[in-house]
Amino acid sequence: MSEQSGDVRALIEQIAKSLVDDPDQVTVSQAEADQGTSLELKVGPNDVGKVIGKQGRTARAMRTLLSAAGVKLHKRFTLEIIE
Repeated sequence: MSEQSGDVRALIEQIAKSLVDDPDQVTVSQAEADQGTSLELKVGPNDVGKVIGKQGRTARAMRTLLSAAGVKLHKRFTLEIIE
């Protein structure tokens, strides 16, 4: 894992922890793939709606941040939200 990918993972983790009621249940795991880096965000069952947001706006905003970071780092990031 490169240091820059770790920074992006930490960014998503920090954003998610600030949104949920139970930040201790937030974990972000990272997997390298041919297409880029996949980040899996796991939150507590009661906090999934807060991370996704109304009509998926919060999740879309986090994916936009990942996309912008990916352009700068010349990498591709994907975000999956898991219950």
